[in-house]
Amino acid sequence: MSEFRGIPVVGTGSKYRTEQGFTAIKNGVKTRTDRSPAAPGGKPPWLKARIPAGEKYASVRNTVRRNRLATVCEESMCPNIGECWSAGTATLMLMGAVCTRACQFCAVDTGNPGGWLDADEPENAARSVELMDLKYVVLTSVDRDDLADGGARHYASCVKAIKRRCPETVVEALTPDFGGVFDSVETVLDSGLEVFAQNVETVSRLTHPVRDPRASYGRTLAVLEHAKRYRPDILTKTSLMLGLGERDNEIRQTLSDLRSIGLDIVTFGQYLRPTANHLAVERYVSPEDFERYREWGLDAGFLEVVSGPLVRSSYRAERVFEQNNVGL
Repeated sequence: MSEFRGIPVVGTGSKYRTEQGFTAIKNGVKTRTDRSPAAPGGKPPWLKARIPAGEKYASVRNTVRRNRLATVCEESMCPNIGECWSAGTATLMLMGAVCTRACQFCAVDTGNPGGWLDADEPENAARSVELMDLKYVVLTSVDRDDLADGGARHYASCVKAIKRRCPETVVEALTPDFGGVFDSVETVLDSGLEVFAQNVETVSRLTHPVRDPRASYGRTLAVLEHAKRYRPDILTKTSLMLGLGERDNEIRQTLSDLRSIGLDIVTFGQYLRPTANHLAVERYVSPEDFERYREWGLDAGFLEVVSGPLVRSSYRAERVFEQNNVGL
């Protein structure tokens, strides 16, 4: 661990001890020397995002800090944090900021929380949603394989707390796969939410090494299929990152697989490498290609396909019902 003016600084890929007392790896992936270098020429101009600033951005940030909430906006280094927080919205990340899995694309810290949970989080999350006056909130979380139910009951408690305080707020839950245990999936589905999401992340061929070995393409499809069968009134959603080496025919096959299980909404976005220890970007997908993939999905019969370079699974989620690529 290095220091800056006497203050300890945890470098990416380094182990550190959290304030709860367990060990984690900063940014999720240990330091590696076998990764491909960044592509020459840098990012194309269409990947430029607005710098976080403004009064509303500061207000949302202060609310998150005050209520000890982790947000996927920060933990995943999302390029849209300026736009979303300036608009007064945030995607809340439940069950802490340390994940039990180590996906090779993700910058969330990795470790074993050993069963730790913040008992105050459901009410803190609900109060934050109320203070931010959100009409649509996305709840996501780290994977918690250290918990018997994967954190499903805690997840449901957060949804219920939000609904008690803000009954008109639409809740989307972007969940872990809960180890493929359908009872846990049902616990979340019965909590009062309107949209259930679980990300397939990439095409079948690239699932490993992109995702943690405990995740799988088939398991994600099974979870989403069960969710739609168990609660057909709840919308189901998934997201894919592009630029990891997938081929067009694989994208088409993935859309076919997702539609065959009754999925409602798909999002496509560009994979952006969070640190040099993570997977390299294989290609920068053009806006024209993103539009082409969207048309493929609409032709396949999805309710909506949100597709663009800076799109993330929760990006402008409240606008998906406009069916206009959320205004892009």
